Amino acid sequence: MARINIGDEVAITATVRRGVTEDRVSVSIPSYGQPHSVIDTSTNVQKGQHIESIGNVTHLLDKNRVTVNLGIPVTVDAAVARLVNAYKPPTRKAPLVDKPT
Repeated sequence: MARINIGDEVAITATVRRGVTEDRVSVSIPSYGQPHSVIDTSTNVQKGQHIESIGNVTHLLDKNRVTVNLGIPVTVDAAVARLVNAYKPPTRKAPLVDKPT
């Protein structure tokens, strides 16, 4: 398992519980105790189907819990989150200090 840091983009696989409206479905996220609703425009979503939700890590609680922003903050086990893209800070093109003259 790759080490997850703040700012990384991670994917969480959720299971569809039921349809709420024509464009929203209720999903169950592993290790998250609350039902969660996501927008899904596909019309052929069925109960028990897996959906991947992608978000950015906002907090690291300890080695095995992370908070991911999926529209709302969701705190899950780190083993549930799969690393998609590691955060790379922007690089500076110009030096911070002017060259001496």
